[in-house]
Amino acid sequence: MLTVCALYHFTRFDTPAAFCGPLLALAEAQGVKGSLLLANEGINGTIAGTRAGIDAMLAHIRALPGCADLEWKESPAQVMPFARMKVRLKREIVTMGQPDVDPRARVGHYVAPEDWNALISAPDVAVIDTRNDYEVAIGTFEGAIDPGTRAFRDFPQWWEENRHRFHNKRIAMFCTGGIRCEKSTNYLISQGVEDVFHLKGGILKYLEDVPQDQSLWQGACFVFDQRVSVEHGLKEGPHVMCHACRRPLLPEDINRPEYEAGVQCHQCVDDFTPERREAFRERQRQIALAAKRGERHMGVRRSDRH
Repeated sequence: MLTVCALYHFTRFDTPAAFCGPLLALAEAQGVKGSLLLANEGINGTIAGTRAGIDAMLAHIRALPGCADLEWKESPAQVMPFARMKVRLKREIVTMGQPDVDPRARVGHYVAPEDWNALISAPDVAVIDTRNDYEVAIGTFEGAIDPGTRAFRDFPQWWEENRHRFHNKRIAMFCTGGIRCEKSTNYLISQGVEDVFHLKGGILKYLEDVPQDQSLWQGACFVFDQRVSVEHGLKEGPHVMCHACRRPLLPEDINRPEYEAGVQCHQCVDDFTPERREAFRERQRQIALAAKRGERHMGVRRSDRH
């Protein structure tokens, strides 16, 4: 059994580039795979490995400037959900495109998973899902508002166009692990909204802590690794991934006439040029050749194995 560890922490890194090499070297030495993003505002990512490997990575990250109180969320995986380890330097560890947003200054009120149901059931509370449209499509909280955004950087514009809908409402927001809400709640506070709340630990912590028979969650939660989705108890969900558009699919979706493994699905059938599709087909041919040799192509995902 492997451990999947999702983490983020907002802190000030003056020289984040200096941390990339040592993090990558340690991960490779420990057999840990996944992705870590570093920026001046902190660190974000998901990694997977043995218990010892994850412990070594967490100890190293907690020793970085301002990271002693790092929090993280863990879930099990039967097989390694990542093909490689990546450590990247970015402008933001979660991209909102709002330079004045600073979660270190102030964020909304944290709400523990066990208190979340009562909050979002209150008649004066508007519940907003801050995730992307393809994530919301496979699962969300009962009664939550879907902004229909394709990327997190679209959220500020959506709010400006819709803020009139929430006059005299308290706002409760949630996301996968909590990081997007750190920024979105700070943004709403800067826009003059005072009663802003967000789910501590995100959907993942809620699905871990709240029994299914008491849950207001409907569906599955998209995760950014080869498990694709998780359900209550953080059990691996039924979804596979379209390699072309990276959107989640149910197993029955691969039987639809639009589906071609690694090339297209019913959601992206009109999204790519013929040249891009041929490049996808060549990649699939390389995956098939690697499989015949008994090797795993570096880009293979669960969806490619159907």
